[in-house]
Amino acid sequence: MPALGDPLRIGAATIRNRLYRAPVLEGAGDGPDAPDAYARQFVPNARAGVGLIIQGSACIYEEGRTSPGMTLVHTRERVLAMAPMVQAVRAEGAAIFLQIGHGGLYAMEAWHEPYASRRKGPLLAVSTVPLALRPAFRGVPVHVMTTAEVRAMAERFGDVAAWAREAGYDGIQLGSANAKLLDQFLSPFYNRRDDELGGSVEARALVLRWIRDEVARRAGEDFACTVKVPAERGLPAGRHITVEDALRTCELVEEWGFHAVTPVEVSPLPDTTLSRGGVPRSLWRNEAMRRRLRSASPRRVRRWTLLAGYTLGGWRSPFRPVWNRELFRAAKQRVAIPVFAVGGIRTPDEARAIVEGGEADMVGLGRPFYAEDDLARRFLEPDAPPVGPVLCENSNLCVPAQMLGMKGACYNPAVARKRAELRRREAG
Repeated sequence: MPALGDPLRIGAATIRNRLYRAPVLEGAGDGPDAPDAYARQFVPNARAGVGLIIQGSACIYEEGRTSPGMTLVHTRERVLAMAPMVQAVRAEGAAIFLQIGHGGLYAMEAWHEPYASRRKGPLLAVSTVPLALRPAFRGVPVHVMTTAEVRAMAERFGDVAAWAREAGYDGIQLGSANAKLLDQFLSPFYNRRDDELGGSVEARALVLRWIRDEVARRAGEDFACTVKVPAERGLPAGRHITVEDALRTCELVEEWGFHAVTPVEVSPLPDTTLSRGGVPRSLWRNEAMRRRLRSASPRRVRRWTLLAGYTLGGWRSPFRPVWNRELFRAAKQRVAIPVFAVGGIRTPDEARAIVEGGEADMVGLGRPFYAEDDLARRFLEPDAPPVGPVLCENSNLCVPAQMLGMKGACYNPAVARKRAELRRREAG
């Protein structure tokens, strides 16, 4: 029976234990200080014992980020600039993967007006904008990618993977969920193509096969290549990725040579379904966030559309412990490659039960690392203080900061008070 502290092999990478920091936007941005910003978060995580860190989504093209806080990895120089940070993480014994992707229709050039004013080209899309979304994209140029352009995009993923390996990363994860471009290929809500990339589950997932082939060719067959596979909570009307679609896609990515899979339940829209918890009221209660949102979207209609999406997502998807359990447990029964569990895991007992029960091979937490950079200690050392659930209250007050390019951190005053009290007790 595996244990949380056991090592795991993923491609050429050996992960020292089964606990990982799931990808969230760290807000490091794209300046010369980005590697240091990542190091300030990741090195303490590694020192505390976490097995794997997945660096939050970075963009393979110059345009296509979903937030000003995302990092560009569209050139070799950009990726190699991360090498000192990667080396510092690995020196503490942790492995580190780079999550890569593109925002597609939800690139910030669509909604962030200062970036839209400098847009060099149209938004990249899988198909024409769904009818229900067209009012929100009025006046925004959109380009439906040709088959040749999708092939070229797969080659770019391969290039970035090769640069990542050169920089010392242990692997990559495809950012293929959370309504980003690869998710838009997988979803029948967006994908209505009439070429080989549209139609059946197998056809919609073909882009993943093309990317996997290019990663293997350019970065090496053994370079860890992992992927998120989404199932969608359906909209009131319209098609979506069903659970069975997602499980079939898990089988396909195993056939195509991916080294691990992370099944997740998300929304077809980029709302807070992916981070279940409270309504992110910091968007209108936190003055810095409110000011940034007004600057990003000075037009009232667009700004209220964004606010409505975040509010509706929080209202529709309250926090539920281990909310992806049925999905990752079903995936584990369908594939032999490692399955990553994530979503609502908040106690060491939950983490141990998932691994020891054979429900998944790796257990991830995301937002709780904002509140506790040494979080791994309490999961891997059961007697280490503090005992009990993580400090994170799942308020989602950190989510707007991710969207607006602010530092990835906990913005919940109640958590800050709990953390201060904990430090006083430890000091005393």
